Amino acid sequence: MAEQATKVIVIDARPEACFDVAIEFERYPEWAGDIKAVTVEERDALGRGVLVRFRTAAFGRSTSYALRYSYDEAPTVLSWVEVEGDITSKLDGAYVFAPLASSDSSSSGSASSDGTEVTYHLEAELKVPIPGFVKRRAQSRIMHAALRQLKDRVEAAASWQP
Repeated sequence: MAEQATKVIVIDARPEACFDVAIEFERYPEWAGDIKAVTVEERDALGRGVLVRFRTAAFGRSTSYALRYSYDEAPTVLSWVEVEGDITSKLDGAYVFAPLASSDSSSSGSASSDGTEVTYHLEAELKVPIPGFVKRRAQSRIMHAALRQLKDRVEAAASWQP
């Protein structure tokens, strides 16, 4: 049975900036700790990765999987399904990028965005059965790291852009 989990974080940047970092798959090894290599095998008409192969460190060993990305709701949602995995039979998920409610930032009534709420949904199933508590702990660790590292990368990029 697949384990489902959802985690949320707030990033101090616009949703589009979060989306842009999330689709720079080849750059993941620069900032996503467990990802060792990424190959974009297929792109859409806009040059975005559609079929992407990852090699990661998981459970103390190297593992690989391929994900097919959907841009049907871009740039507010980036979703994917696993099409191949050596230790996973399912690794489907989505990032949802929602602008935080704007607030009046001046007496003139102009509004400014306070950032983006990023929701990460993940549904994972391993080919080899392991105890549920081990699976949930690993899934929680993966999601926490993915969101924390995405936040760090997006906010670092936003700090040096005009």
